[in-house]
Amino acid sequence: MNRERELAQAFVDLADTYAAEFDPLRLFDRLVHTCQALLDVAAAAVMMADARGTLTTMAATEEEAAFIELLQMQTGRGPCMECFRTGSPRDIPDITAETDRWPDLVDAMIEGGYWSLHTVPVRLHERSLGALTLLKHHVGALPEDDAHLAQALADSAALSLMHWSTEPTRADDVITRVQSALVAKATLEIAKGMLAAYAGISIAEAGRRLSGHAAHHRVSLAKTAHALVKRTKQPSDITRTPAGG
Repeated sequence: MNRERELAQAFVDLADTYAAEFDPLRLFDRLVHTCQALLDVAAAAVMMADARGTLTTMAATEEEAAFIELLQMQTGRGPCMECFRTGSPRDIPDITAETDRWPDLVDAMIEGGYWSLHTVPVRLHERSLGALTLLKHHVGALPEDDAHLAQALADSAALSLMHWSTEPTRADDVITRVQSALVAKATLEIAKGMLAAYAGISIAEAGRRLSGHAAHHRVSLAKTAHALVKRTKQPSDITRTPAGG
């Protein structure tokens, strides 16, 4: 598939909110993996804010990327936090130049093998809802075309989040939609922990098993996690699903 077709397909996938089993968790997972596939980056992660402005990592292509986001959330400092607060992109072409400002972040990035970072706001019109972070294994600014594409993909995801219900939307519905997505993410983390404890597997493997089960049965990941947490579905139901869904 050529790049033009890949770009067209990416925006179609992000905008597909009318499927019967549209899942906000899949939306964010699709966003970060699309960025990883189409842009000159090694990893991507996305955070969204609740009504109080507290950020939560919704999806990440790599565990190291998720940890880098968590570190910034815990300290309240870093380019992703600044991006969310200001609503403006931040480009860090050489993370070692920021040692004095964010020593813990620099150490975590270098340990993960990342040397540069670019982050864009996830926004609805001019309202900042979160931040999309792109990490690279080498020093250098993100190419301008890639930066514009990353912003367009993030904006597309924000619009999709607002239109995943058939009910008419109001201006203040954005908080409700984001909050619903955050609740779904929290439920997923609980479900992953339950499955990991039951099967004696890692949290990452538990996440893959849940995703595979949801895909195999053609139901949303959010509903699968909710069923496990509410015990209307048993962990053994998940582990019986063939590997890879």
